[in-house]
Amino acid sequence: MSNAVLPRTLPEAFGTVFEYRPTARSGRLLFLAAQAAKTNPVTMLATGRCGAEVDFETAKRCAEGAADQAMAWIEDSISEDEVLSNILRVTYFLAVDDEFRQLSDVADAGSRRFIAFYGDKGRHCRSVVGVSRLPRNTPVALEVTVEIASADEHHASLPD
Repeated sequence: MSNAVLPRTLPEAFGTVFEYRPTARSGRLLFLAAQAAKTNPVTMLATGRCGAEVDFETAKRCAEGAADQAMAWIEDSISEDEVLSNILRVTYFLAVDDEFRQLSDVADAGSRRFIAFYGDKGRHCRSVVGVSRLPRNTPVALEVTVEIASADEHHASLPD
């Protein structure tokens, strides 16, 4: 598990009621299915489109909550003898109305969560995509790809 300082307690890594896996691993890479801000396995923090039913502040809270869900899955997926090497990529999807222009600002709220939790290992490249609707009417969803290292490998790479 990571020894990172938590910005707050992470939520439970809520699973899905649909026919897919929340995570898949190939070697050192961990891929997370789209994560949303959930209050339990079936309830979203908010629903609707950013700029219409969902205001800017709520959209940012949804990005933070989706990032927290992603981090909960990352932490749940890393064994005790492994560490997060790097968050490689985050893709943000925002359901928006035609007038909403603050997509990057909403994504920044989620990106700041990764950096607060993992430090420089949480810095990532990203894309932000506006769409008309997202599954389960969530306003924000994000996909994450991370690299995992063995704890021994990680400690061997640290400077003396």
